[in-house]
Amino acid sequence: MPLSSVPVKSTVNPEREAMLKIVLVYSPAPKEVRAWPLDMAAGSTVADALKSSGLFDEFPGLESMPLLVGVWGRRCDPAQVLQDRDQVEVYRGLRVDPKVARRERFNKQGIKRAGLFSSTRAGGKAGY
Repeated sequence: MPLSSVPVKSTVNPEREAMLKIVLVYSPAPKEVRAWPLDMAAGSTVADALKSSGLFDEFPGLESMPLLVGVWGRRCDPAQVLQDRDQVEVYRGLRVDPKVARRERFNKQGIKRAGLFSSTRAGGKAGY
C-alpha cells in the first residue's frame, strides 16, 4: 500500500490550536518587573488579557487609574485584538519630569564636573 493512501491521524487539538500565548508585563517599581504568561482564546483583546491576568488582584490601585498599555513597546488601545506570542505591557507614569531631574543632577554636580568640559588636559585651554 503506498504511503499517500494511508490515513493520517491528526494529533493537533483544534481547541489548543486556537489558543494564543500572551505575556503580560508590568513594572511596579524601577528594576522590578512582573510577568504573567497567559493562554488566551483567539480574538482576545488587550482588555481581556488585563482582566484574566490577575494584575488587578495583585495591584488593586491600578484598577481605578487610567492605564497606558502597549504591545511590544507600541502604545495601543485596550480594544486591540492580540496575536500569538504578543507581549502586552502596562506602563506606569513618570514620577519625576526628566528635564527637572537632569537640571537637579547638574546643579548638584556643579559645572566643573558635568558635561562636555568636565575633563580637561593639564595646561589645556578651557573647552578643549
